[in-house]
Amino acid sequence: MVRNDDGVNFIGGNVVSGALQRCVSVGSEQFSAQYWDRAPLLSPAQGDYLDLLDLGGVDELLSGRALRTPFVRMAKDGHVIPSARYTGSGGAGAEIGDQVHDEKVLALLADGATLVLQGLHRMWPPLVAFASTLRQELGTPVQINAYLTPPDSRGFDPHYDTHGVFVLQVSGRKHWRVHAPVLESPVPRQPWGGVAEEVAAAASTEPAIDTTLTAGDALYLPRGWLHSASTAGEWSLHLTIGLHAPTRLTLIDALQRMAVREPRLRAGLPMGLDPADAKSLAPALADTVAALHEWLDSITPEDVAAQLRGETWSAARPAPLRPVAQAAALSAIGPDVRVAARPGLPVRLEDPSGGRVAVHLPDRSLQLPESCAAALRTALDGRPHRVGDLPGLDDADRIVLARRLLREAALVLA
Repeated sequence: MVRNDDGVNFIGGNVVSGALQRCVSVGSEQFSAQYWDRAPLLSPAQGDYLDLLDLGGVDELLSGRALRTPFVRMAKDGHVIPSARYTGSGGAGAEIGDQVHDEKVLALLADGATLVLQGLHRMWPPLVAFASTLRQELGTPVQINAYLTPPDSRGFDPHYDTHGVFVLQVSGRKHWRVHAPVLESPVPRQPWGGVAEEVAAAASTEPAIDTTLTAGDALYLPRGWLHSASTAGEWSLHLTIGLHAPTRLTLIDALQRMAVREPRLRAGLPMGLDPADAKSLAPALADTVAALHEWLDSITPEDVAAQLRGETWSAARPAPLRPVAQAAALSAIGPDVRVAARPGLPVRLEDPSGGRVAVHLPDRSLQLPESCAAALRTALDGRPHRVGDLPGLDDADRIVLARRLLREAALVLA
């Protein structure tokens, strides 16, 4: 819980610690100070990752979950394989044409193609839970993909990502070559394809890391670090956890969106001014910079936080709930029912004002009577509670409040 001048922020649910500890061989403080967004870290023998995903799970996803693109990609020898080569009709009544066909995947795997399962933090329960815990520990949205590579194969050419990653080797062995960045701290608007020649040249030099990951090993790569991987004589399965952390540009982008509210910054330039001529531009530029400074001096951290709150909170999904069971239970809510904040759901509870208390969720806000404030703080504190134990209300009002928060998916049945 983080208290602000005008309210409380909650990240709902109980955090099971230890997700970061499974990804790095150093303590969280040392990782934050020495490696986060700075330097790669090789962590040998971090343990067994088979509880997160194994080869049997990969087969289930391919044959039993009716996956569609873009949840599956395939590549071989540095080239992405067109999805039409491993997808097709969903069959009678499906009316879709991009369902993954397991027999086509089989043929491509047998021919040496790499399989990529994307977005597993949304569909595979062990990874849904792991991603939720890691997101709460790191304070940043995460995504999880799995890479299955046949023996003696290479999926992708040397490249860099515009976000940091953890690589967790689940089974088999994979040889990694890592090189220093050609572009320091790239952001999504700076993909590696824009500097492909520089990337290729750097990848031909002596690597900073040249190692083979075996089952249980982990590797952290900050954004921008070049990497490529290949297998030798056995199949390799690894998880790649993408860390979509905000940057200083995140704040600048927010300020830019806020600047349109300032009339002086929306003002036009003098008639006839040639913006390509430095001499004629100088007075208007000086006036604009002065107006910008004056406006920036008036901006508070709360102004920027409010601008970023919606997009930040919406960047990561909270833990799944059971919508059918929860909807069916609404009419039977009583004092003995136990409820808890939905794990991973950001909620902002403002201090009461004007007889009302505001509950801000990622995509909407609720206005409730001020008398609910104490019960709300308790219900959203991340621990399970009996409805009948919520403070400050009688049983009838407790039930009404619990039913409303369950209906809004801010609470779940504990």
